[in-house]
Amino acid sequence: MAHRPQIRIPATYMRGGTSKGVFFRLQDLPEAAQQPGAARDSLLLRVIGSPDPYGKQTDGMGGATSSTSKTVILAKSTQPEHDVDYLFGQVSIDTAFVDWSGNCGNLSAAVGAFAIAGGLVDPQRVPQDGFAVVRIWQSNIGKTIIAHVPMTNGEVQETGDFELDGVTFPAAEVQVEFLDPADDGDGEGGGAMFPTGNLVDELDVPGVGKLQATMINAGIPTIFINAQDVGYKGTELQEAINGDPAALLKFETIRAHGAVRMGLIKHVDEAASRQHTPKVAFVAKPADYVSSSGKQVTAADTDLLVRALSMGKLHHAMMGTAAVAIGTAAAIPGTLVNLAAGGGDRAAVVFGHPSGTLRVGAEAKQIDGEWTVKKAVMSRSARVLMEGWVRVPGDCF
Repeated sequence: MAHRPQIRIPATYMRGGTSKGVFFRLQDLPEAAQQPGAARDSLLLRVIGSPDPYGKQTDGMGGATSSTSKTVILAKSTQPEHDVDYLFGQVSIDTAFVDWSGNCGNLSAAVGAFAIAGGLVDPQRVPQDGFAVVRIWQSNIGKTIIAHVPMTNGEVQETGDFELDGVTFPAAEVQVEFLDPADDGDGEGGGAMFPTGNLVDELDVPGVGKLQATMINAGIPTIFINAQDVGYKGTELQEAINGDPAALLKFETIRAHGAVRMGLIKHVDEAASRQHTPKVAFVAKPADYVSSSGKQVTAADTDLLVRALSMGKLHHAMMGTAAVAIGTAAAIPGTLVNLAAGGGDRAAVVFGHPSGTLRVGAEAKQIDGEWTVKKAVMSRSARVLMEGWVRVPGDCF
């Protein structure tokens, strides 16, 4: 029996924030995968090693977690005043599914560096030293991201002393600005930052009960609930949730019913085919806890505590897009996030997550009774882990 040989595709394996993924230039993909559709999805699934019933992604580049089962496709921008178009694909681990419904905020920190190295940014816009300001069009959600990429001697600087909780080693700091991160009517959330029109809603979830919830479209659609309402303290680490099938089912049920209320899906059954969005997170007032690395986090270190689930599991740190949602909601008096942080006007918060703490700022204001947010800002880091080619069987797409 004849077998097709493997083909090789130029690719770069990068860490961005607390995530990592396989980056491609659109022009380097096989022709059939240069357009959205089944061929592209099949190719990316095979690159990452999905679907894998063992849940390990041993035969691919994935790392068997939502944070490491990611792909990015970049091209010179088709949008005015932008440098690069950034498309993100969240690859399911155990099912044959690539979710294109949202952005990855963590990998956003790596987009600028990859774009510069890959010749996707006009060299005249890249300084020898200082910071290259890369204007990114986030194609999944139709938003602008600005990355401030450090440069040294004409090359992207990746090493440095910036420490990011959830990442083992220090690296160069990359400041990332998410401009106008709330839904502006072009997205899927009904055209409003708060799709229900309320800062806090009562969400009636079968088998769980009635919950207070802040449902927001900023960064990524997110459902915030109070930790105490679901029996938690907000100090939990991954094993407390991910090792409890009943807890995971409870949060998925909350997510599905919240998605319906947000107008993202019409029926709860559709949530299974929309795994990346919305996110569900629970918040609590500051408290002492020990992070997953053994670092002591005191109540004085944070304004609030947040734990968030991604792709059905508690995240080991915090998704970058969810951090945008946290910063935005914290800046708006009366949301559950703002109340957990002590209420009042806030331009920035430091929140505690399983791996430590993170600071995020947001500029929010109310115009004619509607809340808007100009931008959210946070610092991340990024680094090339490997570059060259990925190989896949030639008949996999």
